[in-house]
Amino acid sequence: MSHLSSDRLSILDKLTLINWGLVAIILIIGLIGVGLLYSAGGMSWTPWAAAQATRFAVGFVLMLLLALVDIRFWLRSAYPLYGFIFLLLIVVEIMGHVGMGAQRWINLGFFVLQPSELMKITLVLALAKYFHGLDTEEVARPLVLIPPILMVAAPVGLVLLQPNLGTATLLLLASAAMFFVAGVKWWKFALVAAIACIILPFAWEHLHDYQKARLMTFIDPNADPLGAGYNILQSKIALGSGGLFGKGFGMGTQSQLQFLPEKHTDFIFVVLSEEFGLVGALGLLLLYFLLLGYGYMIALSSRSQFARLTSFGLTTSFFLYVFVNVGMVTGTIPVVGIPLPLVSYGGTAMLTLLIGCGLLLGISVHRDIRISRTGNTEF
Repeated sequence: MSHLSSDRLSILDKLTLINWGLVAIILIIGLIGVGLLYSAGGMSWTPWAAAQATRFAVGFVLMLLLALVDIRFWLRSAYPLYGFIFLLLIVVEIMGHVGMGAQRWINLGFFVLQPSELMKITLVLALAKYFHGLDTEEVARPLVLIPPILMVAAPVGLVLLQPNLGTATLLLLASAAMFFVAGVKWWKFALVAAIACIILPFAWEHLHDYQKARLMTFIDPNADPLGAGYNILQSKIALGSGGLFGKGFGMGTQSQLQFLPEKHTDFIFVVLSEEFGLVGALGLLLLYFLLLGYGYMIALSSRSQFARLTSFGLTTSFFLYVFVNVGMVTGTIPVVGIPLPLVSYGGTAMLTLLIGCGLLLGISVHRDIRISRTGNTEF
């Protein structure tokens, strides 16, 4: 298919060009999540599985609709969408809904919205649009990097105030990856890392007590086995007890006997590992690997810089979700409260991830469209 014909696609043409292999992988992962929540709820659809199934179904339909949207719409809308979600972050700071000691949500009555999750999408779009308008020589100029740095720093600062260190870290890492792919030289990252190491002792003093406890627990979880270290110790027990093939669906003792905290959200991967063993855990990781592979292939095959950077940023953000969640439940990185994508129970996180998948699918459909640095279509 030529990029000329891709500019004149009908809805039927777009449906046939959707990457249905990627859609199938997303569907399988989502169904695995519903099944695990059914087990975690005591082999019952309540309180989590039914709600998760409904949310996933709605988000899945939305994902398919977004796959039909021309990527030039997202190019035009990138800054307004970023600005809108940034305003919602300000609203959270002023009058946000408080839960579990944090102020991260806006209560809409029928839905509790977490704007910091949506910022993971809009920040990628905004950065992709900014760097799309630059050539390699312009990216090398330090002053040119000030606007995108501020574009990242502003929402990260607001997210840290909520406080939400995990989401702020994901925003920073995904943005850094986009800066690198856009052409920013490695020595500039080394300079930023050196500055971060210098201010690290000062940053420690401004962490909340529970954040300090999480970091100390990571170093030595046995120091407080019934307190701060309880979650990760129970997680490791469940992981080890699953063995090679697991104890069977709904037969996980750590989760069914309520020893495992947050089993429906942050530690849902442990439920899978206990019930289906190492084989089940590796099976899910393989599905994630295939999803990420599709995402990066879409980035490589896209003809416009905006599409390449957007698909790369979204896929990297998805990778960070998986890496951080699996790392924290296995004790290889500190617990920071990041859900397992499309599997953990949640509303805004599920919606955000499926929106990101919809954008990826849409970029794949419209990957042959060339867009000039001024935003015009090239033929």
